[in-house]
Amino acid sequence: MTQLQYAIAGKITPEMEYVAQSEGLDPRIIMEKVKEGKVVIPANKIHLSKNLKKLVGIGEGLKTKVNANLGTSFDYVNIEEEKEKLKVAVKYGADTVMDLSTGGNLREIRKALMEICEVPIGSVPVYEAEFDIVKKKNSIFDLEHEDFLEAVETHAKDGVDFMTIHAGITLEGIRFMKEQGRTTWIVSRGGGLLAAWMLYHNRENPLYEKFDDILDICRTYDVTISLGDSLRPGSIADSLDRAQVHELLILGELVDRARKACVQVMVEGPGHVPLNEIKTQVQLQKKICKNAPFYILGMLPTDIGAGWDHIVGAIGGAVAGSYGADMLCYITPAEHLGLPTVEHVREGVIAFKIAAHIADISKGIKSEIERDNLMSKARYSLDWESQFKLALDPETARKIYDERATKTKACSMCGPFCPMNLIEKFVNDAKKAREEVREKLTYLLKV
Repeated sequence: MTQLQYAIAGKITPEMEYVAQSEGLDPRIIMEKVKEGKVVIPANKIHLSKNLKKLVGIGEGLKTKVNANLGTSFDYVNIEEEKEKLKVAVKYGADTVMDLSTGGNLREIRKALMEICEVPIGSVPVYEAEFDIVKKKNSIFDLEHEDFLEAVETHAKDGVDFMTIHAGITLEGIRFMKEQGRTTWIVSRGGGLLAAWMLYHNRENPLYEKFDDILDICRTYDVTISLGDSLRPGSIADSLDRAQVHELLILGELVDRARKACVQVMVEGPGHVPLNEIKTQVQLQKKICKNAPFYILGMLPTDIGAGWDHIVGAIGGAVAGSYGADMLCYITPAEHLGLPTVEHVREGVIAFKIAAHIADISKGIKSEIERDNLMSKARYSLDWESQFKLALDPETARKIYDERATKTKACSMCGPFCPMNLIEKFVNDAKKAREEVREKLTYLLKV
């Protein structure tokens, strides 16, 4: 049975209990939200039986999660580097990871990552269909429906916990895109490959036509489907155009079909979106997809942040999360420029953990608000060890503090002029504090 089937039967699973404990909620709340399709728990039975230890719930009322993308490319195939990226991503707080490899032996890479991956791992089976299976044939255009299904089943058997399935792009959606026109046509790698296949054959999307078969596979292994947004806007100029909205309507129907088949499902979202349209994007998805968990890339509210897109995406992600987005796919400084390094992965995860935390404060998540309150108290009392422990990146915080050393109890920014120090003394002993401060300031002014 899948987590969804157990929830419908009114049974609280160990996985639901784990998520409830990590969220500080009653397990019955998790069960009800899974039953309604508002929360998913990606946990393939194969991975669960081996080394999946850090389960997560994604969806309504839970903390905003962060995903980190890994994987090789045509130019860079280094399994050891990808394994190091995975370790770094998890160390700095990634709740899930995705293997988006497109270079080398894809199955070998995926298995190597899964052997050390204790968090839910996602993948994109269409990459394998296009890049691996095609080796047996002349070109991608020789692939048949069975080849795409074979890739999905292979990933499920390997233990992948959630899969991006680009089943929402249709010939009609492509027509909408062509007739309206776009600044950046299709920026989804999986969506672009499928669109090329569809236009070449003048045939419908094989993942759309075989969606029931995909559901059968995912139900067998309890794989969570992550419905890909092939026609997501790749520039702020294309946000909320006909093509994107048409695909979203299709995704809403696919959500219904997945839930009826007792398969967990979430929906992926944009992408490049102006800041003033982020709220609309989230609300539209939630409405059309009946509150299915929303997993977004970014969002990026400007197109000109090359080299700093992890900051651009974190800004958009925080805003989107505050309006109800449930999981943020991180973006690294290398976005739009090249395959990220290990350090890029670290920077991307930290930026998006900050964004997720900001969103959770806006959502009223008590544990996250309390963390900020504790930091404020530690900061006011100049309790540096507590500040380092509460920081989202303790190592960097301690490094900066140590490198910019101070001769005082405060940091070297304010030193003896630290307002925390000055005001505290006045509150506790006004007369004594006033004399001490006067003496200190007189001396400093003379110096």
